[in-house]
Amino acid sequence: MTDVTTDPLDALVGRDLAGRAALVTGASRGIGHAIAAELLTRGASVTITARKPDELAAAADALVAEAAGGDADRVLAVPGNAGSAEARADAVTRTVERFGNLAILVNNTGINPTYGPLVDADLDAVRKTFDTNVVAALGFVQQAYRAWMGEHGGAIVNLASVAGLRSTGVIAAYGASKAALIRLTEELAAQLGPAIRVNAVAPAIVRTRFATALYADDEEAVAAAYPMKRLGAPEDVARLVGFLVSDAAAWITGETVRVDGGILATGTLGSA
Repeated sequence: MTDVTTDPLDALVGRDLAGRAALVTGASRGIGHAIAAELLTRGASVTITARKPDELAAAADALVAEAAGGDADRVLAVPGNAGSAEARADAVTRTVERFGNLAILVNNTGINPTYGPLVDADLDAVRKTFDTNVVAALGFVQQAYRAWMGEHGGAIVNLASVAGLRSTGVIAAYGASKAALIRLTEELAAQLGPAIRVNAVAPAIVRTRFATALYADDEEAVAAAYPMKRLGAPEDVARLVGFLVSDAAAWITGETVRVDGGILATGTLGSA
């Protein structure tokens, strides 16, 4: 629960996040972009970050046109590398300056530069994976806490993965980093409550450019392993995040919610 109030009428018409500002990292495409669109649709103002300025600017234009109803004042693009402390501070500071608050943080940025057995993994690649997927997420939380949430409260969602819940073999370093992010989520929830809620979501394979290598060879066969008989869409994850940062989830913190098409219920991750 934050001290940013929402008009009951806004909640009634589906704009339950009106008056709140969100920062979504890694939001130039894929799941991050869909999350930004979901939050905008629900009334929030949104800052998006990503490394490539041109792609980020195009993503911001699309969000203004499609999700913000043409209101450019509700979308801010701040290019920067999540691994940079300076870039993290810049994104947080500019969000508070532009919108007057930072009630929502979504740590979506993630990388997966190494595949295969951990005994053969390049340690520099593993180190970079943890630095981006775990340390940078904590860095954003620290910045958001100092700039606004520590005094006013808020909601944080970390993008984990089913690979952080079950061994995959093929994306082992990535999975280990996401397992660490899940534990980080629990620790932060225990330390920052009651004013700040911290949750994670754990998707299985979602049809994005990031995950292409996991399904491109035979999407139909990969999807057949899922009880829902399809891969995820970015919007499947975005709607869950929208719920978790809303007041409808006011008594949920420290949780990692699976959005996996039922794949973990089968006892295997297949090729995920």
